[in-house]
This record gives sequence, structure tokens and C-alpha cells, in this order.
Amino acid sequence: MGAVVRLGWLEIKLFLREPVTVAFALALPLVLLFILGGVFGNEPPAPGEEIVWRGVGAMTYYVPAYVVLVVTSVCLISIPTHLAGNRERGVLRRYQASAMSPLTVAGAELLVALAISSVSVLIMLAAAAVAYDFQWPASPLPTIAVYLCIVAGYTAIGLLLSAVVPTARAAQAAGLILWFVMMLVGGAGPPEEVLTGAMRVISTATPMIHTVRMIHEPWLDLDPGRSWAVFGLISVLSLTLALRLFRWE
Repeated sequence: MGAVVRLGWLEIKLFLREPVTVAFALALPLVLLFILGGVFGNEPPAPGEEIVWRGVGAMTYYVPAYVVLVVTSVCLISIPTHLAGNRERGVLRRYQASAMSPLTVAGAELLVALAISSVSVLIMLAAAAVAYDFQWPASPLPTIAVYLCIVAGYTAIGLLLSAVVPTARAAQAAGLILWFVMMLVGGAGPPEEVLTGAMRVISTATPMIHTVRMIHEPWLDLDPGRSWAVFGLISVLSLTLALRLFRWE
């Protein structure tokens, strides 16, 4: 455990030397949140109107959804790019020479993801609180527990992505594509009620729609359906494959 913490602290310092990935993790979800807030406001559907945003106001829906979006931006773009860059620069090879295991590296990246995501989420929530009147979590402690599970699951997905792409540039491109697709159809863009046909099928296949439903459960007291089981399976498979396919160089 001590090795994981020490490596995690080192990785956080190395991560902060990459300003583009840090800025992306901090800025883009915040910009998108304010764009959607300016378009939709936070009025819940009136009686007789079509039910969208699961029956709550738009910003009440989107703020917890954008907590998930922040985590995905860190874990699917920043972490794989950083880890692949470490492989290109020979940093991972030096870790291997120090008798570190892939599991130790995975634990360190989880600490990085948790630290950067948490700072980004706090900034986003503070900005949203100034601008909008939205509903805060109905059950704060369960919400934090769900958040931790989401960070762990997306870190596993990010580790898998970094294991199968050859370079930092390729990791960044693949992460961006996945991020934008999930943002558009995974519950953080157009409300899932308006998706039809193929878009609904793609939405259900993305982890984001399930994690949005998961965080809505303690935050807004909404039913997550089978999302816990689906995301749990995705996370376990991702971690298993990431450790099996992990490359030091």
C-alpha cells in the first residue's frame, strides 16, 4: 500500500506538468454545463408536458450528470494520455526495473484519478452553485460512495485504453472520441428520453448512461434499474483486460 501511495503522489506531480490535459479535465465539462444551463434553465416539466430529464429540472439533472462527465474526462482522456506518455518516455520501464507490478501502477493511477477528479468536481459544483438553483444530494454519504465507485470503474476503463493504444497521441485521440460519443448519447447531453432508435441502443451500451443513473439514485432518489450490475461488469472486465494487456514499453 505504501508503494501505491508514494507512486501515486509522484504520478500526480508528473500529471500536473501536463497543462493541456489538466485544463481539459477542469475546463471543458464546466463550459458545457454553463452552455446547457443557459439553454434549458432549471424548470421541471409542467403537468401534462412531456417528461424529460427524468421529471426534474434540467440543471438538477445535469449537475450530477456532469460530476460523472468530469470523471470520464480525467479517466478516459487525461489518465490514458499520461500513462501512454510515460511508456513512450521510458518511465514505465524504470518502474519495472524497480520491481513494481502492474497492479501497483493501476493503484497509483486510481489515486491520480481520484485527486484530479475531486478537485475538478469541487470547482464545477462551486461554479454551478453560484449560477444555478439546483437540488443538492438527498443522501450525501451514499452519493460520495457512488462517486468513489464511479471513479474506480472509469479508472479501470482508462487503464484498458492505455494498454491497447501505442502512443500518447493515439490515447488522447481515442479518449476524446469515446468521451464525446458518451457525452452526446450517455445522459450528459440530450436527455435520454428524446433518444430514439440506434441512438438509444448506443446510449444503453455506453457506461456513462449507467453511471449517470447510479449517481441519480442517492442524489435525486431515482431508480437506477440494472445500471449497477452493468457498470460493475464493465469495470471488472476492463481491469482484468488492462492488467493482462499491460505493457511496460
